[in-house]
Amino acid sequence: MAELTENNNQLFEDISLSSDDIQTRDISLSDLWLSLREGYADYGMKSGSIQLAILFYFVAALVIVLFSSGQPIRYLAFPMVAGFNLLGPIIATGYLEMSRRRQQGLPSTWRHCFNFIHTHSFAPVLALSLLMMFLYVAWLYMAELIFFGTFGDSNPESFAAFFDELFSTQHGTALIAYGNFVGFLFASSALALSVVAFPLVLDKPVTAFTAIKVSVRAVWTNTFVMAVWGVVVVALLTVGAAIFLIGLAVALPILGHATWHLYRKIVV
Repeated sequence: MAELTENNNQLFEDISLSSDDIQTRDISLSDLWLSLREGYADYGMKSGSIQLAILFYFVAALVIVLFSSGQPIRYLAFPMVAGFNLLGPIIATGYLEMSRRRQQGLPSTWRHCFNFIHTHSFAPVLALSLLMMFLYVAWLYMAELIFFGTFGDSNPESFAAFFDELFSTQHGTALIAYGNFVGFLFASSALALSVVAFPLVLDKPVTAFTAIKVSVRAVWTNTFVMAVWGVVVVALLTVGAAIFLIGLAVALPILGHATWHLYRKIVV
């Protein structure tokens, strides 16, 4: 078994593509809207009980809110929930794989969407997932630093008291401003690192590092369109999260499928 694994790893190294082997195109806003329509069409095909994946979001949000409401870390409740957007690419991997398989005429039910675990794609997907989780933890750490930097050692006794200070005091305004700015930096970084990288490692024999390089290059050469895409993603996920994240059962699959079609328009 060890010899077989070693041979497979060597084969992957031999066929692995570099970032110079992968060309990217300039796209327009029309490509973006078309990708969204195609993503919605994929979602509309109802391939199995795919919405069950969103149970992760619902349960995680429930646990976090219940925990933070009774602990002196309630100030992290919003960053914890908002930061789930950084984990979205991980959950969307299943939808990317379904759209990839459907485009190739392969079975694309829920049972098939994690078949990539047995292919060369698994290692780079795992590496990218760990990177996204690192960004999530780093975001929570920064959110805590911003809170103590603006509120000092004071910790509101309840959510009501916290929201009152947040919207009626100078340090509350500072927390909103700094928090949104830093959150924007994290969200932009996550978009640049993942939007092309995740579908690329499913589609071609590349390493996680190569996929990230191509993703950053694609975002850099399509700055305006990808900025609009980022706004669309945040808007849809925010609306989806508004009803205690249940709306993500629609928003996340559509975005996941649409990301695959957007990738196919960017990468040659």
